[in-house]
Amino acid sequence: MLNPHPTRYAELNGVLHDLVTAARAVLGESFVGAYLQGSFALGAGDVHSDCDFLVVVHERPDAEQESALRGLHRDLPHRPEFWSRHLEGSYAVADDLRSVAGLGREWLYVDHGWDEMSWSAHCNQPWTRWVLRERGITLLGPCPAELVDPVPPEVLREHARAGLATITADVLGWCPSQVAWCQRYLVVQASRSLYTVRTAEVASKRDALRWAMMHADPRWRPLLQQVLADRELGWDPDAPPRPGSLSAAREFAAYVAEVA
Repeated sequence: MLNPHPTRYAELNGVLHDLVTAARAVLGESFVGAYLQGSFALGAGDVHSDCDFLVVVHERPDAEQESALRGLHRDLPHRPEFWSRHLEGSYAVADDLRSVAGLGREWLYVDHGWDEMSWSAHCNQPWTRWVLRERGITLLGPCPAELVDPVPPEVLREHARAGLATITADVLGWCPSQVAWCQRYLVVQASRSLYTVRTAEVASKRDALRWAMMHADPRWRPLLQQVLADRELGWDPDAPPRPGSLSAAREFAAYVAEVA
């Protein structure tokens, strides 16, 4: 039976019900289960979040199934509901998902708000595995701990450290530096990476910022407080960063890379 109340948003629950029902009909016997990971699984999902889902399948979708799934996700973002435009997720192959040996393999994926799918490893990373297994919300199917082995702490730490080496270039390579949201995103991602290096766990954006206020050098507290407070501003492509905040974000990311 489908979980009737996976989130606190009734409209989102309805969209997820439609998504899982349609995907299950397309996949037939290959369907294993459907889950939430990301912010909602970590207890921090709100109207500024995307909703990260994962549908687990026995086999990669065949050509007919892939075409039908692409049609489903081509239509969803154009529905009138707010949450129809804020889904992101993948169709994960169960054998790939089981152990870290399957990390990095590409799954059929739809990006936040997009209406075209691609094959991508975006959702097949150590941190998504950890969230799914340890905090995942079941929409339909077995408990995620039955599908995913524990992610070794050293794997989480190694990937977090590796990402910090190029974090500023990676973030600002796709997210325009003249947009305030991108300044905040850089600080958030650096905070989350530092949290993972230190704890071998994954925190939500909000919780990682709060943790960094307590555990990073105190000189970064004003920056972290600014980013936390400005989260309520959401995405606005015309809003520039606060004066000096982008430079501070770059310096914070460099500091995190050094101490991690």
